[in-house]
Amino acid sequence: MSVKLKICTFNLRTPVPKDELNYFPNRKARILACIKNEDPDIIGFQEAAVSTADWLREVLDGYTVIGCGRGKTLNDEASLIAYRKNAFEMISAETFWLSLAPSVPGSRYGADQSSCPRVATAAVLKHREAEQWFLFVNTHLDHKGSAARMYGAIQILQYIDKKKLPFVLTGDLNAWPDAPEIKVISECEYLHAVDLTAEVGGTFHGFGTRVPSTKIDYIFSDLPGDPAESYAVEDVPVDGVYISDHRPVISFVTLE
Repeated sequence: MSVKLKICTFNLRTPVPKDELNYFPNRKARILACIKNEDPDIIGFQEAAVSTADWLREVLDGYTVIGCGRGKTLNDEASLIAYRKNAFEMISAETFWLSLAPSVPGSRYGADQSSCPRVATAAVLKHREAEQWFLFVNTHLDHKGSAARMYGAIQILQYIDKKKLPFVLTGDLNAWPDAPEIKVISECEYLHAVDLTAEVGGTFHGFGTRVPSTKIDYIFSDLPGDPAESYAVEDVPVDGVYISDHRPVISFVTLE
């Protein structure tokens, strides 16, 4: 039977004290309320610090949360995947580094890349009411270097191609839709990746300081899905507190 999945990509903003009122501990209640209200089947989280990952595993009772930090000791920001534990069977999972040595923690491409290592977390999942296995990949491309983003995007495309499975790719890709590193995904002839978020508008608002907001968060898939159904969650501050500096983004795909 076919199953319609609700997918979310969500940059949580790592805990930074200089955010003051919007420092992560002050936003926890709003983040949790947003997740409960949207009730996604699978979430790709970016900027999850170790303390954030621990908190998510504690409070997201109905989800399994996977992924590790990007640094040499694995204790750094993570790009996590959270999926409904009662709905999915996980066949396999891994984190790999966007570099020439993808199995080496903390490795980087260099070139124009920032000092931050970058990772992708991937899981092969099967919904208990569908026949298809599918690949779910979540990432956060470099915020500084366009070449580093391009290398990372191509590496992820090659990884997806080798798996030969239907796929969903979520992430903060730190580039506008017309950037070459985004077009290499959206125009990839052999993967047929559709940007399901093409119509959602801006996603990064910088705690309300970036007007208009910028589209840098994406959900790509080759599974059936209608971009017109996708949306970015409204993030109106409550007593000055936002959910994040990015709007969570929602799309839908169908499994057979």
